[in-house]
Amino acid sequence: MSCLISARWWAAAAMAAALGLPAWAGAPDEPLTLREALALAATRSLQLAANRASTAASRNMAVAAGQLPDPVLKFGVDNLPVNGAERLSLSRDFMTMRRIGVMQELPAAQKRQLRSERFEREADLSVAQGQVSLANLQRDTALAWIERYYTQQMRDLVLRQLEETRLQVQAAETGFGIGRSSQADVFAARSALVLLEERLSTVDRQQRNAALVLARWVGPDAERPATEAPAWQTSRLDDGRLQDHIPLHPDLLVLKAQVDAALVDSRLAEANRKSDWSVEVMYSQRGSAYSNMLSVGVSIPLQWDRANRQDRELAAKLSMADEARAKYEDMLRSHEAEVRGLLNDWQTGKSRVVRHRDQLIPLAEQRAQAALTGYRTGKGDLAAALAARREEIDARMQALAVEMETAKSWAQLNYLSPSDSLAIQAQEKP
Repeated sequence: MSCLISARWWAAAAMAAALGLPAWAGAPDEPLTLREALALAATRSLQLAANRASTAASRNMAVAAGQLPDPVLKFGVDNLPVNGAERLSLSRDFMTMRRIGVMQELPAAQKRQLRSERFEREADLSVAQGQVSLANLQRDTALAWIERYYTQQMRDLVLRQLEETRLQVQAAETGFGIGRSSQADVFAARSALVLLEERLSTVDRQQRNAALVLARWVGPDAERPATEAPAWQTSRLDDGRLQDHIPLHPDLLVLKAQVDAALVDSRLAEANRKSDWSVEVMYSQRGSAYSNMLSVGVSIPLQWDRANRQDRELAAKLSMADEARAKYEDMLRSHEAEVRGLLNDWQTGKSRVVRHRDQLIPLAEQRAQAALTGYRTGKGDLAAALAARREEIDARMQALAVEMETAKSWAQLNYLSPSDSLAIQAQEKP
């Protein structure tokens, strides 16, 4: 198994070097910290790369939209005879002209500025969507890493108990051989061992599944052990700063960008109520016996039905701006309730972790010790001692499950918005 992991790691490292990716990956036996897992996930994310490409595209379009339209080159022949003695002659008839000219559309500077600003708002929207992608990425990676860490802790706990129970089986069998233990004690010890092996199989399955989920985000590094507990006791979104953080929720930033874009659209619709002019200059060449001609023209679209076209467009854009504002306010209320619920789950979970650690586990330890002492002094049987020991293990497993649940609540709360340093780092990648 270690050879397979090593081969996977070296293959991933070689690919990263070939592609010029950052050297985030660690050695196969080096612990994978939560922070490193988040950085690896951000490096591997194609969605973040897509958001950066979309932002760059909108920024470039903003520059293009602020420029004048390309001039139109026009050339042709006018009044060419098609019959008679002067048929197809370019110089015999005084009305025949070879012409060349340029036409330039002249949209108002305000319109060009608003069109450019509209793409800038599209770029802001892409940035906000990138924040949503990064926040979701960090949250899902953190949840997968936490699952991996705690199932690993559960497995270590079962393995320690499994070794202890094997020694108890040996002691019971030896005691039965010399008449100090009953056959029932031997069967009780063997049953306890089988139950622990069954529990180990269950925990192994959970750990493998957790590693598979984590590999979705960090790749082969998911095989590395997670040995450092997450810092779930404190969060960036504590109760005192909650009101400051809620408006910075990435989903709300996306809707805020949509509101800004809708407002620019309404201003552009207002500007479109004024027609754009076009200017055309034409030079016409006739036969040598005739004078050449210069023509200058101006084209002005006539808004014959402004009430049903331009005014309707403006009304539609204003309604869309109202729609965007209403969605923003509705999501603001929704996220405030969501965050307060997550905060309550996290704080309640912290109290439960303390109760398990300071009360339930010590009581289970004392009960197991008392049962073992009773067995050693002949006041109890081995089955009762083993049952008390199983209850202690159950208490410890339950404590780990509660701590894992609390850590997941912390992750959902802490990564509602991206971690600042990792967000900047992800945005700076080309």
